[in-house]
Amino acid sequence: MREQFSLCVAIALTVSCGSCRNQADDAKAAADAIRQQIERYTAALDAADIDLASQVWRTSAEVSFIHPAGHARGWEEVTEIYRFFGSSFSERKLSVRDVSVHVNGETAWAEFYWHFVGKQSNDGSAVQTDGRETQIYNRAGNRWQLVHVHYSGQAITR
Repeated sequence: MREQFSLCVAIALTVSCGSCRNQADDAKAAADAIRQQIERYTAALDAADIDLASQVWRTSAEVSFIHPAGHARGWEEVTEIYRFFGSSFSERKLSVRDVSVHVNGETAWAEFYWHFVGKQSNDGSAVQTDGRETQIYNRAGNRWQLVHVHYSGQAITR
């Protein structure tokens, strides 16, 4: 009887540990997928490519983008950001660093710092800005879609 109990406990622990391992694997796979989406996000901005951006964003009325110049609500308004960068800068390069991804079920958020270098279309002058960003993702099927961005400049320390 005692041997059967020990066997049952061992099986339960094995199944339980396997479940924990699967959850950890799933969370890592989700975080990796979101990091790939962030790479697409920066590439879409660099190219001012709305089609590429649509592979990152959920293209619906529920998405939003808070930025220093305002608040874009819905996919149509978000696409204006890509159009703005495409027309305002003849060269664009957005780099991210210190990316941190947090997964919680079907929702995730990413935090990072960014550096933008561009050349203005009107006069060729160089532009450099730095900031920080939070992105919120939601899983739709097997794809993580960006649903909200909030970005701001660097923190001002006194």
